[in-house]
Amino acid sequence: MVDKGYAGDHRSWGRYPKIRRQKVVPVYWRDDEIDLSAIDGTILPYGLGRSYGDSCQNEDGTLIDIAPLNRMIAFDEENGLLRCEAGVSLADILKVIVPRGWFLPTTPGTKFVTVGGAIANDVHGKNHHVAGTFGRHVTQFELLRSDGTRIVCSPDQNVEMFRATVGGLGLTGLILWAEFKLRRVPGPFIASEQIRFRNVDEFFDISADSEHRFEYTVAWVDCLATGKQLGRGLFMRGNHAWPNKVPGKKAGQRSLFTVPVDLPWFALNLVTAKVFNTALYHSQLGKSKRKVVPYDSFFYPLDMIHDWNRLYGSPGFIQYQFVIPFDHDRSAIRSIFKQISDSGVVSLLSVLKVFGDVPSPGMLSFPRPGVTLALDFPVRGQRTLNLLDRLDRVIQDEGGAIYPAKDSRMSADAFQAFYPQWQEFSQYIDPKFSSSFWRRVTRTTE
Repeated sequence: MVDKGYAGDHRSWGRYPKIRRQKVVPVYWRDDEIDLSAIDGTILPYGLGRSYGDSCQNEDGTLIDIAPLNRMIAFDEENGLLRCEAGVSLADILKVIVPRGWFLPTTPGTKFVTVGGAIANDVHGKNHHVAGTFGRHVTQFELLRSDGTRIVCSPDQNVEMFRATVGGLGLTGLILWAEFKLRRVPGPFIASEQIRFRNVDEFFDISADSEHRFEYTVAWVDCLATGKQLGRGLFMRGNHAWPNKVPGKKAGQRSLFTVPVDLPWFALNLVTAKVFNTALYHSQLGKSKRKVVPYDSFFYPLDMIHDWNRLYGSPGFIQYQFVIPFDHDRSAIRSIFKQISDSGVVSLLSVLKVFGDVPSPGMLSFPRPGVTLALDFPVRGQRTLNLLDRLDRVIQDEGGAIYPAKDSRMSADAFQAFYPQWQEFSQYIDPKFSSSFWRRVTRTTE
């Protein structure tokens, strides 16, 4: 472990809040004698920086950069078990396994995350209703604690530490390697269908129709629509497809362009957002369209735009994701859409999905049965924060929760109401590990 220095680009993807100062210590070899106790102050693992808020930040502390731990260790092709170091990215795994007829058990909306990060955030994807979270498919991992102890955790061994680490936001120790189960697929393409829906009620009807016939479901929503079109959008659903080759189409990775500089903060405003949303909603002429597409464009459309977070300008943006239980999902979602449209606060990317009832293994895991909505809000001062405070109260009243891995501003009171199990989880935190997020949401409140 060498090369101590100050963090340069080791920011969160939302680039909010701004972090003053933190050191970076990279880890290169999992078998080295890694003395975490010798590092001054608090420490926190850091992967590829795709967490949106401050759960991957450690202001005035040290980040342990795990990206150099990027080696494959073993692949049991008969059983689909892949073992790799914690810094291996999902993108690198896909390059190896897809040509062999395998795929990730579930994947978030970007492939540029590490395996360690996928476990620490217990990520979910478009197939949560059938596959659950990433942590459900993890068979074991090795955890390094700051006292030098190395613990192998699994659903059957050191079970409570396993449960605390899955979804534990990197606070229980440093994951060195992990093993998880892949799934066989017929080919590298997705047979997809995109359906235009007029409002929230139609979204729920299409979702119910899709639940048992499609492995992957998700919807883009126009949060600025009002009246009878409240919650209109485009519903995407799909299944892995055969044949392995589709004439004229490549299954491999491609990128469209790179955002070279930060856009001016005023470029994304109510007018431009309405134009964009209207154009996207009407870009599809018919009610639905079907096509076979490469897996890359189906799962990772934003990865094709490098540095797309610069579109929100230098102030950054807040990704706000929550889940509402099924009992009051329609009325609550309508209320939230109405509050957003009435506020004049812009959310350009709004993604709506129904979670299934597949239980998550982690103590602090976010997914649970209900409806989840993810929203991107450019940071525009107090007006943005006031809206999110109001939405917090709606979600709390409905028995829902906010996703900690994407949060950058919820209060300690709100977090402790959403996650009453946080005190049980605290028992498993490594005493040297901390984050800006954890200090914010566990401070004493009156």
